[in-house]
Amino acid sequence: MVHRRYLLAGSLALATLATARVRAQSQALAPASPPPSSKPGPFRLEEAAHFPHQATGVAVSADGRIFVNFPRWTEDSPVSVVEVGRDGTLKPYPDEEWNSWRNAEAATRTARDHFVCVQSVVADNRGNLWVLDPASPGNEKVIAGGPKLVRIELATNKVAQVIHFGEDVALQGSYLNDVRFHPDGNTAFITDSGARGAIVVVDLESGHAHARLDGHPSTQPEKGVEVSVGGQKLQRPDGRVFQVAADGIALSGDGRTLYWQALTGRTLYRVDTAALMSDNQDDAAKNIAKVATTNVADGLLMSRDGWLYLTSPEDNSIKLWTGERTETVVADPQLSWPDSLAEGPDGSIYATASRLHEMPWFRQGAANVLPTRLFRLVHI
Repeated sequence: MVHRRYLLAGSLALATLATARVRAQSQALAPASPPPSSKPGPFRLEEAAHFPHQATGVAVSADGRIFVNFPRWTEDSPVSVVEVGRDGTLKPYPDEEWNSWRNAEAATRTARDHFVCVQSVVADNRGNLWVLDPASPGNEKVIAGGPKLVRIELATNKVAQVIHFGEDVALQGSYLNDVRFHPDGNTAFITDSGARGAIVVVDLESGHAHARLDGHPSTQPEKGVEVSVGGQKLQRPDGRVFQVAADGIALSGDGRTLYWQALTGRTLYRVDTAALMSDNQDDAAKNIAKVATTNVADGLLMSRDGWLYLTSPEDNSIKLWTGERTETVVADPQLSWPDSLAEGPDGSIYATASRLHEMPWFRQGAANVLPTRLFRLVHI
């Protein structure tokens, strides 16, 4: 396989053509149709759990088990993935050994079979919890051998499969962010929100993975977009502005349509998954459509009844795409940077509040350790 680094010159040369294609197809393809069912809600927001560390991802299994992960961004977290007990207790999952990696003791642990810096957790419809590990503590350097997708059987609480990503997919500067699974159980789609945005397509049986839309305008930070929370622009103490490529991702219930958005962006895109999985890498770019101008969004979720939810960190809210516009379903100051979303078996929507904008990355003197909370949107 040609290394992604070697494709840089060609990708840049094709950028103008790709942009033209996106514009042309955005005009040619109509926006996605609104879901057929009645609009969900109203909702009541309630705290589901609280944590001593910064949480990003959340997953809820078909029988209501809750899992949360903690990335190693500004602290050497003592745990990466936990199961949240009904009494609020946190149990390392699947066991303490997989969670035993520490930055301070990296030389004593192999990155291939330990969680290094977990970004997201997702429960599929086949009795598995999947753990996505970009293996980039502090979002600074990808640890060799660390990037992986781990499948844990919920019935046995045992690791059943580990798919490792080489430098052709998880090159330095990458950050594998979020993942969705085709309902046929054969394919996964991962956003790479790093220096070169992309959608990674994974064959779950063979473990083979390849990047699509690598460096394409639809997977890049959007020009002219600045992220602000409470009227304060998000930037590093040295003046660097917040720039994150393809991040939130959602998949239609039939598996035919994939949605995504750059975190530093306000444009929601979609593509036919058949084109994305095609052996011809140009097919994906030819089938992209611009769905809508939305809001700065971190997490996306397609619910089982076909509604698309988006987190909105700039105003501490969660929104719903109606097919014509976004509407706020809940807004609360407690949702301090709503990050990832998951749906419970009863239709409740779970959201982590990661407090990302309160990190020392953006606030000088801020604590390295950020306590966070998990919330639940309950139908009333």
